[in-house]
Amino acid sequence: MMDIFVLSVVLLLCSTQVSTLIKLSPDCLTVLSGDEARFTCSIESAKWDVMLWELNNTVVVTISSIHGVLSSPNPNVTAEKSLNGDGWVFVLKSVERLHEGQVSCNLEGNEKKTASLFVQEKGTVKVFEDNVVALKGQLVQFKCDAVGWYPEPSLYWEVNGKKLSQSEYNLISEQMGKSLFTVSSNLSMTATKSSRVDCLASVSALSTPLRSGIRLTVVTEVVQDEDDCTVPLAVTSSLTALLLLLLLCICTILWYRRRKQAKRSRQDAIRCVESNNGQSLPAESTGGRVNLGYISTTDAVYKELMKGIHSKMDVVSVEKVPDVVTSSSLSLHSGSHAQVGLSDGNSKNIRRVTTV
Repeated sequence: MMDIFVLSVVLLLCSTQVSTLIKLSPDCLTVLSGDEARFTCSIESAKWDVMLWELNNTVVVTISSIHGVLSSPNPNVTAEKSLNGDGWVFVLKSVERLHEGQVSCNLEGNEKKTASLFVQEKGTVKVFEDNVVALKGQLVQFKCDAVGWYPEPSLYWEVNGKKLSQSEYNLISEQMGKSLFTVSSNLSMTATKSSRVDCLASVSALSTPLRSGIRLTVVTEVVQDEDDCTVPLAVTSSLTALLLLLLLCICTILWYRRRKQAKRSRQDAIRCVESNNGQSLPAESTGGRVNLGYISTTDAVYKELMKGIHSKMDVVSVEKVPDVVTSSSLSLHSGSHAQVGLSDGNSKNIRRVTTV
């Protein structure tokens, strides 16, 4: 009996030592569909000949300690030597939902180690509304759908990068074909200032949530800087009206000056025409100096003067002087008489009048 008890203890210790020689990591792995899954099986000091990798209790890779990978019936599955050289890495490329389950590392003749593989599906997320323009104080509603996820995704809203409380929106989830989930959400909020509204969806295997967002613009304010400083719309309207009024005044002044210049030019032209049609002095028309000693003779004075000259000429008679003296026997008396007559005729005074 004593020998049997000692033998049992020795066998138990040996089996415990063998079981601790195999280490499989990670114990649990979650990946997205289409990604790569990797498990490492490490062996410390035990001697082994063949390593078997199993996926859901089906052998997919066989490895020899001497020759390496012997067979891999699935081209999507392979194995690599670990970096420290004490084990092998099981590689499952382009993981699909059907691969989800148990992954085992089994040293032939020893206890095998098993890990869990979970596969998740990444769907889409979309906010249905386009960019929204609303009046300040108006109630605005947004709708978001996350479609084609597995398992059920986590969906939430952010406004200007700040996560909203779940009490501010609702969630409706339903499972579609192939165990995929669709989650819908409705958000109602009061438009107080211009904001960025985002809907986000995620699963644990996704490092960064997927998001879809729109811009909410409140028309009663203008965002001036990052600190949300705003300028009232009334100030902007007042400045615009003031600029328009100033522009109108400038246009009115220019129009008035132009009209005044045109009127002055028209008056100068009329004055020039009247000056050319009237009887102006030569000095005035030619721009010369006026002779202050010159006395203009009027038509009445000229007529009186000419009348007096004609009356005097009517009183004085002029004897006709013969053209040629032909008689040789002209008496001295006759000659004397002719001379006297000529002298009388020559004694007549003639007044010449020059009219300028």
